[in-house]
Amino acid sequence: ISDVPAQDLKGLILRGLEYKRTRELSGILGGKCLVLLFEKASTRTRMSFEVAVQELGGATIFMTPSESQLGRSEPLKDTARVASGYVHGLIVRTFAQSTLDELAQQGTIPVINALSDRFHPCQVLSDLLTISAHTPDFSDLTIAWVGDGNNMVHSWINAACFFPFELRVATPKDYAPDPEIIARARDCGARLHLGHDPVQAVEGADYINTDAWFSMGQEDQEQHRQQAFQGFQVNADLVRKAKPEAGVLHCLPAHRGQEITDEVIEGRQSLVWEQAANRLPMQKAVLEWIYSSYESS
Repeated sequence: ISDVPAQDLKGLILRGLEYKRTRELSGILGGKCLVLLFEKASTRTRMSFEVAVQELGGATIFMTPSESQLGRSEPLKDTARVASGYVHGLIVRTFAQSTLDELAQQGTIPVINALSDRFHPCQVLSDLLTISAHTPDFSDLTIAWVGDGNNMVHSWINAACFFPFELRVATPKDYAPDPEIIARARDCGARLHLGHDPVQAVEGADYINTDAWFSMGQEDQEQHRQQAFQGFQVNADLVRKAKPEAGVLHCLPAHRGQEITDEVIEGRQSLVWEQAANRLPMQKAVLEWIYSSYESS
């Protein structure tokens, strides 16, 4: 999110809302092919990006390390250089942020962060679209994050530098967000409040946001994390501490009965399914912005 000029971010959300309303087709990616290079399994990210590219007139190739020479330790810089001669962009879902950085540095085509262990920008842009559809004015909004200080909250913190909402983050003490990301947000004037009490975070909030307590690659930590995150479940009692009509967000997949209850995710205040659907219009807006800028540069 920090790589997008501030003046373009609001326009991205507005364009995503327009795509949401019209399901407009476009030829901006006509004649272009993008590779989806995924080290991690995916449902929403893969489907939304593949459909988005198709609805913008382009084609996709889906590739995993096991289906390429990356699985045989071919250097990333070699992959980036070769891909730059064949296709028009890489949509990358990976573990290390350094993988994305190297692909971008060594290649000559756009590289889109479809998820890394450090950031999840396209998801958070989609979440901002979801919120904007209900409350277009962010200036009086309070958004609460309850759970892990992970890639999602890092992108939320980045977003707080550019949008005027108040962001309250509650994590267990040993699972706080990265101090460097926090420091940058404070330097830019983000309305950011950090703590370890979920009730304080959600009290009077307009939106409550959460995510799984452990992600892909952290399965060996599951038992320890379940103990550490006791008290951080988004359940009916916690939701009642927020505003009466507060919306509840979860980027999915959800572990029902852990970070969120079935009652809440299926309840009247849940925006989870709308949030998931909004991945498609937001990916279209992101792709349009990137390739409009790329072609004119």
